[in-house]
Amino acid sequence: MFRLRGLQSARNFVLRLSGHVHAVRVLIAAGLVAPERPDRTVRGLLELRRWGASPAAGYAVYAQRTPDRPAVIDEIGTLTFAQVHARTNAIARGLRASGVKEGDGVAILCRNHRGFVEATIACSKLGANVAYLNTSFAGPQITEVCQREGMTALIYDEEFADVVAGACESLVSFVAWHDTRTTDRLNLEQLATGNSSADLDPPSTHGRLVILTSGTTGLPKGAPRTTPSSVAAFVPLFSKIPLRGRRNTLIAAPLFHTWGFGNWAFGLSLGATIVLQRRFDPEATLAAVDRHDAHTLVVVPVMLQRMLELPKEAIERHDTTSLRVINASGSALPGELATTTMDTFGDVLYNLYGSTEVAWASIATPQDLREAPGTAGRPPIGTTVRILDEAGNELPQGETGRIFVGNELSFRGYTGGGDKERIDGLLSSGDVGYIDDAGRLFIAGRDDEMIISGGENVFPREVEDLLHDHDAVEEVAILGVDDDKFGQRLRAFVVLRAGASATEDDLKEHVKTNLARYKVPREIVFLDQLPRNPTGKVLKRELQLLEV
Repeated sequence: MFRLRGLQSARNFVLRLSGHVHAVRVLIAAGLVAPERPDRTVRGLLELRRWGASPAAGYAVYAQRTPDRPAVIDEIGTLTFAQVHARTNAIARGLRASGVKEGDGVAILCRNHRGFVEATIACSKLGANVAYLNTSFAGPQITEVCQREGMTALIYDEEFADVVAGACESLVSFVAWHDTRTTDRLNLEQLATGNSSADLDPPSTHGRLVILTSGTTGLPKGAPRTTPSSVAAFVPLFSKIPLRGRRNTLIAAPLFHTWGFGNWAFGLSLGATIVLQRRFDPEATLAAVDRHDAHTLVVVPVMLQRMLELPKEAIERHDTTSLRVINASGSALPGELATTTMDTFGDVLYNLYGSTEVAWASIATPQDLREAPGTAGRPPIGTTVRILDEAGNELPQGETGRIFVGNELSFRGYTGGGDKERIDGLLSSGDVGYIDDAGRLFIAGRDDEMIISGGENVFPREVEDLLHDHDAVEEVAILGVDDDKFGQRLRAFVVLRAGASATEDDLKEHVKTNLARYKVPREIVFLDQLPRNPTGKVLKRELQLLEV
């Protein structure tokens, strides 16, 4: 008995040691460990010890390790790591002088620019809680979210002055980005230049970071993000996606969304230079890749689609050969779009499937996307994905069911109360899908979007992907509508490619040729464009309201 226990203990030790060795290899490959002056390494480690697991730690550490390296590049110019560290010290002092203290809540409503970064870091240095607001929110949503999340202050871009007016009546407010309008509000630049930039003492507790769900239906929920105890928490992602330290990362995806924010955190952990543009423009993005020799481009799938819609000469005008990673997530990536992207920019496309709540679930590499276009890939090391039926039983490969995920970065519940369904420690992603014989995950759709037509279960994603593959189709969305005879029927909303033509019968025949007859949409509505939120998700609620 004792010998068996000893053998098991030895086996567990070897497994743990192998895991540590693998993690070290991944972090070395990512460039986290790089030659530098020993004194800078020591000072960086001391800063890490002072600030612990917080966003403030990243700039404090790299202000010592690589002080002169560009940290943020935006439309104003370039800030080094030392400058960001100093400026956020001063901004934190300015916020504190205005009444923001440790444990207070600060809402941030900013586009992609230095103000978003500096506001986040300054709040981290104070130990304030931060909630990131969606730039498409209406005034009543902003006011209600700020009240629900217990906000004390609001930092916003001046272009949103009208929509934040109601919230500002009860909050201390600051302007992050200046437009041509005049304002009597304090702005971050005044705080950065009007206060001491000397180092601050870390707060007694780290502030909470809250990402709001996309909010395509109802009021968005607050999902607090778990701050990793160390960069080792990112090893599963770094082992699948070749992100590299001290390179340039262009984040086109919104920073207020989990995907954009996460990539900022990944880049910060590696000491990468973050390139930001306030608004997405397809050709301007390609130009920025060229101008800054971007190693990584972070997008949501609709951004890829917009870039590929550019004339061929416009795409070829810009040198994008520096790209080693195009990181996509945030909404469905159709197989045809994945293939065309790689044919255009090379086999550098990686697709991450996850959500605000579960963090990541699976990652599709270029090889996965070539072999099985439309796949969401495989779970990285340390992540568990299971397909369960309605009773919570695991389904065999190939059968469609509810997707449940487990990893150390999953959220712990919504700020306003409530949670996603949990089974055996795994968290529902809210989607349904299946795993094929090669272990690759495929998403069939949202678990609340299943359409029952004539007694048959239909998930929109399968039909959407098929129609998207049609040469004439640019975009497509499918939903179920009430039907007296069948209970529900499928209605497709289609955007045709520029210069292409197709009739309703053409597209119905395309579906009928490839799928079961009950999956053929009864109606096809042609639109100029689909309504989307800033992260690229189709707003099916708005489609349901259209008169057809």
